[in-house]
Amino acid sequence: MAVLWSASSSWERPERLNHTPSPPHTVYLHRPTAEHAFALPSHRRAPKTRFGVQSMAHGLLQGKRGIITGALNEQSIAWKVAELAHAEGARFVLTNAPVAMRMGEIKKLADTTKAPVIPADATNDADLEKLFNESVQQLGGPVDFLLHSIGMSPNVRKGRTYSDLNYEWYKQTLDVSAMSLHRMLQAANKVDAIAKGGSVVALTYIAAQRVFPDYNDMADAKALLESITRSWGYRLGRDKKIRVNTVSQSPTMTTAGTGIKGFDGFFGFADAMSPLGNAPAEACAEYCLALFSDYTRYVTMQNLFHDGGFSTTGVTPEVMAKFMGPEA
Repeated sequence: MAVLWSASSSWERPERLNHTPSPPHTVYLHRPTAEHAFALPSHRRAPKTRFGVQSMAHGLLQGKRGIITGALNEQSIAWKVAELAHAEGARFVLTNAPVAMRMGEIKKLADTTKAPVIPADATNDADLEKLFNESVQQLGGPVDFLLHSIGMSPNVRKGRTYSDLNYEWYKQTLDVSAMSLHRMLQAANKVDAIAKGGSVVALTYIAAQRVFPDYNDMADAKALLESITRSWGYRLGRDKKIRVNTVSQSPTMTTAGTGIKGFDGFFGFADAMSPLGNAPAEACAEYCLALFSDYTRYVTMQNLFHDGGFSTTGVTPEVMAKFMGPEA
């Protein structure tokens, strides 16, 4: 979970698109405004119930066990994954860092999904060993799926630019946001805590491949996260047929503060650049469940874009119209 700061909201020229979209698990400090040229049109906003939990309920994960990290409140993707996994028949453990648990509403989610909560610092090997041992014990066996939804940058939070990083904070960014996946899979592998044929999904962002200047050192962390996914995916796939993938999600309206200044404008810009529009958090949860299910047994070591087509679209008429005169 990264906590970001306010940035420039100017959208007058393409070269001034200096606002960084949020990764799916980002928590913001302020509500966004809707005063921007690319503010999301009302007809492109996904209905709240369109991808809701009740849209499936087919027993897709019936009998499966899992661990879900990073559920802070009702706006987070991890929260929606937990609700949907519960509706689809899964049993799971919820976990987050103790400080995040104090900030969030995880007890409410635990009550509605009947899930035990095991606090764990994802940068602490002893905590992770305890997490997996206790999860296996409470769930009655190794887990079939694991969601990694963890990210944080002190440099971003404290306003340090990429050309003036605090390197101790930089190491913390990499540890929390990327190395934590390696630590989790290493801890799980040592105690055989993930079942044969299981599935691991980590949430990432397109800044791992493209430059979004204000995303700062989190871009490096996401690139490392995706590399770790491939490396562990090979090893766990070869030895235990366990799949490991990342999902690169659209800019997502996450929590009570979805917004650094200008976020609503970029959200609308990304939507206008995406043939299908921005993918909402609920749809991302559905995609994660598909990857947890037995229908994707041969999908592994992939970075899967779940962004309505944004990642492969060069330009759209809606965006071009903002920069063309009336004679065009």
